Amino acid sequence: MSKNIQITTIGGGCFWCTEAVFQKVKGVEKVISGYAGGKVPGKPTYREICSGLTGHAEVIQITFNADVISFEDLLIIFMTTHDPTTLNRQGADKGTQYRSVIFYHDKHQQEIAAKVLKEVQQYYDTTIITEMSALPVFYEAEQEHQNYYKENTQQGYCSYVIEPKLSKLRKLHADKLK
Repeated sequence: MSKNIQITTIGGGCFWCTEAVFQKVKGVEKVISGYAGGKVPGKPTYREICSGLTGHAEVIQITFNADVISFEDLLIIFMTTHDPTTLNRQGADKGTQYRSVIFYHDKHQQEIAAKVLKEVQQYYDTTIITEMSALPVFYEAEQEHQNYYKENTQQGYCSYVIEPKLSKLRKLHADKLK
């Protein structure tokens, strides 16, 4: 039996947070932390991204089975587990590298993303500023940024920043968890 495997690329602040959230979702087969949306040539490094000068966002690329979880459901989880109303910021993380962004892979994803953004706006008191654009080049982040939460659960950042997002995921989307 073949699977309906699709890929999407999103950014909701620090990629460690979004990676941890989506690794827990049914139908998600792989999550890769990386960078996209920059304006400088060549593969950027984490240090360059953190400077905010490259224009890249910290993103994750999700490989998922659309027969198990739809692209629309993934976006709803995304839009409700980070703050899509703050410009270039998630919590204490500030800069363009932490912007809320959906990099669609095709026209169908673009249409669904626009629909989801419109639908979830009613749940926020301020305007959603999530950027939406076609996926430029995706660069995989360095190995130490892959599976960060799984390998560093005792770190303070994981306890204070990632755990609340996972708690929100469990509260709002328990039916979608592995």
